[in-house]
This record gives sequence, C-alpha cells and structure tokens, in this order.
Amino acid sequence: MSWIREGELTIIERFCANIIKAGPMPKHVAFIMDGNRRYAQKCHVERQQGHSQGFDKLAQTLRWCLNLGIREVTVYAFSIENFKRSKEEVDGLMDLARQKFSRLLEEQESLKKHGVCIRVLGDLPLLPLDIQELIAQAVLATRNYNKCFLNVCFAYTSRHEISNAVREMAWGVEQGLLEPSYHGDRYTSKTEEKLVMCLNRCLISVCTPTTPPIQTF
Repeated sequence: MSWIREGELTIIERFCANIIKAGPMPKHVAFIMDGNRRYAQKCHVERQQGHSQGFDKLAQTLRWCLNLGIREVTVYAFSIENFKRSKEEVDGLMDLARQKFSRLLEEQESLKKHGVCIRVLGDLPLLPLDIQELIAQAVLATRNYNKCFLNVCFAYTSRHEISNAVREMAWGVEQGLLEPSYHGDRYTSKTEEKLVMCLNRCLISVCTPTTPPIQTF
C-alpha cells in the first residue's frame, strides 16, 4: 500500500472530516504505532501480518490528516527498545521497512504533488546499511518540499535523544566550544534560556520552520 493514498474519501469520512474542520485544527499531530502484535494475536495471524496491517492503517490515517489540512505528522514507528525483540521479529520489521521506504521512493510524483517533506529521526547507524541508504534517498528527494511534513521516528527513543544531546553539550564544554551555564551563584534566567537553546540545537527532533517542536518528554 502507498504511503499517501489517493482518491476521494468515503461519504462517512467526508461527513466526519467536515465536523472536525468546524473546530480548531492542530498543526502538528503525533501517532505511536503500537498494538500490532496484540492485533495479530487477537486475529490469529502472524506478527508480521499484524505489522503490515498496522502500516496500512497508518497510510489511511495520513490520508485523513492531509484532507484535514494538518501540516505536520510525526509517527513513532520503531523504538530502539524494539531491537530487544526476537531476531525473527526484528528481521521481519527491517524487511517491512525496506519495502515501505522503497515504495516511498517510487511515489515521488505524489509527494511532489502534495509537497510532503520526509524527515527520519533516530539513531540511524543502528539500522542495516541498505535501509540507511533508502532513508537518505527519501530524505534528500523531498528536502525542498514544504507544504507538509512527515517525521518518521525510526530507531528512536526520546530518552536516547536527550541523553545524546546532553553528552554533546558536555563534550562542547570540555572542548571549550561552549561556556558552562552555571558559575556558582550566577545562574540566571538568561543563562537558562541559553542552555535550552543549546540543548534544542543538539536534539535531532528540531522543529520545522512553521510548527512547534516535537514533544520529547
């Protein structure tokens, strides 16, 4: 299934969309892809099929967001913690990622039509090299689009991101690239602002030009 499904909404979908549009609309919505294994167990199907159908539901959800005019969507697709699952399941998830990122590269016309900028956030060196290459191609191909943004968190956890950002800041202080923010009793609101600004620059989930940053806490 395509990442962005084309075609008209059903009557029920249009009815619901019109009701939702009557109220205030968010600019940025995040989804956690959770429950695929429970779904597979409930429906008595293989886990891999549960993950695949979870992606199909994501594609349908992205279509709704596009229709509602939501400009930015963040999808928490694969946590670093997921690497602790069985080798069979992790390999299956990597195969699914290969299929879907390859499909993304085949949908350039649709992405260009809707102006979708793809951003993949995570500790990408943890992934197989071929998947890293597919991700790089997708990101580079859409980097100049700015009508809407799709952030895919892959090999990501907020704890990992924040701890890495703090380590980078500490390294910067050690190398003399950053000044310590705290000097005895001279800690002020201004130094706090500088600290927050520096931390934001070290995070991989920096905000896009038009929307608030991803909440990572």
